[in-house]
Amino acid sequence: MTTHTGDPHTSEDARERVFNAVGADWDEVAAAAREPDTDRLVINMGPQHPSTHGVLRLILTLDGETVTDARAGIGYLHTGIEKNMEFRTWTQGSTFCTRMDYVMPLFNETAYCLAVEKLLGITDEVPERATVIRVLMMELNRISSHFVAIATFGLELGASTVMLNGFREREMVLDIFEMITGLRMNHAYVRPGGVAQDLPSGSSGKIREFLKIMPQRIRDMRKLLDENPLYLGRTRDVAHLDLTGCMALGVTGPVVRAAGLGWDLRKAQPYCGYENYEFDVPVSEGCDVYARYRVRIAEMEQSLGIIEQCLDRLEGLKSQPVMIQDAKIGWPAQLTIGPDGMGNSPDHIAHIMSGSMEALIHHFKLVTEGFRVPPGRVYSAIESPKGELGCVAVSDGGTRPFRVHFRDPSFTHLQTIAAMCEGGAVADVIAAVASIDPVMGGVDR
Repeated sequence: MTTHTGDPHTSEDARERVFNAVGADWDEVAAAAREPDTDRLVINMGPQHPSTHGVLRLILTLDGETVTDARAGIGYLHTGIEKNMEFRTWTQGSTFCTRMDYVMPLFNETAYCLAVEKLLGITDEVPERATVIRVLMMELNRISSHFVAIATFGLELGASTVMLNGFREREMVLDIFEMITGLRMNHAYVRPGGVAQDLPSGSSGKIREFLKIMPQRIRDMRKLLDENPLYLGRTRDVAHLDLTGCMALGVTGPVVRAAGLGWDLRKAQPYCGYENYEFDVPVSEGCDVYARYRVRIAEMEQSLGIIEQCLDRLEGLKSQPVMIQDAKIGWPAQLTIGPDGMGNSPDHIAHIMSGSMEALIHHFKLVTEGFRVPPGRVYSAIESPKGELGCVAVSDGGTRPFRVHFRDPSFTHLQTIAAMCEGGAVADVIAAVASIDPVMGGVDR
């Protein structure tokens, strides 16, 4: 917190005084703020405040209703995921990284697996059917992630109808995920070499039914917000960040596209065969909260088109496997569920046991010990719902990662809070944070 600035040539007491509110004792900071010669107020927003998107602490210096200084404090949700991955096999790493940004788990898994496949040199050997399924699942996840962003934003501004509608639509996506992976989130479905198992019977029909319903649901959301005068008043010309600011701060995703730059890794640096799909990259030049909302809702409409293209492609790839055929890398992916709905069926177990003793031993070692990855270091990046999600993977030639580090967009974008909020009203801080759409699981990994 900063007191009023005096003439630098006057006495020490009259000069600018700075109170360090990062890692200091809060009682000392509060006592300094209460001193008679202090004309600004320091408040703590979070880390328990629901409008800070989980466990984010914002330290705001106020001059009346105006924010003169904004700082973010993180670390309240630290999980040690990256460190834990150094003590698990390369395949088990997918189970850990899926939990980082828990709103977009399938993107975490894909970024990681693409990096592992690059280290192994098997990028072009991943079956096409597995690649199409990855795109299908990611685009479904993009829709569910954007619905969470819009729904929670609506609730934070007092629009509970927006929240209810948003989570209702998200449930439709989570039902599809549960049908395909067995889980609503934290799937560990994308694995090095492909995916855990093929699409179950009936899933394509369920997704096509989703494609029939969702366009109208998105239009209903637009009716609630696009021209709502209250929503426009809270979002237009709020938390302004132009393209120059985005470039200086490393901003990607909907935030930079809302500043006029159509940068999308699916187009600029295609992966998973995205160059074979037809879709547009929504762009706006509003540079404010409203523009970021418009970009996200337009992206959901584009994702519906990509999902339909995926289903059409899968029709012609029915006979293909969904896991690399190299038995030294690929885990069994043609699984049959037992009568209890959980374990493998007796027929599948008999199939595994009916091979040679050497094959059975290899299967055991693959699952328990894992495969070895040649020494090297790679970076793999994808376009997540929040921006560029990158994975740095380092191997020392063993069965476990030497180091895995993620470039999570939520972590990068939190540094824009000062640029967006300082000079604005304290009530607009909530709108600014919501427009970034940070998830602290991805920040405190």
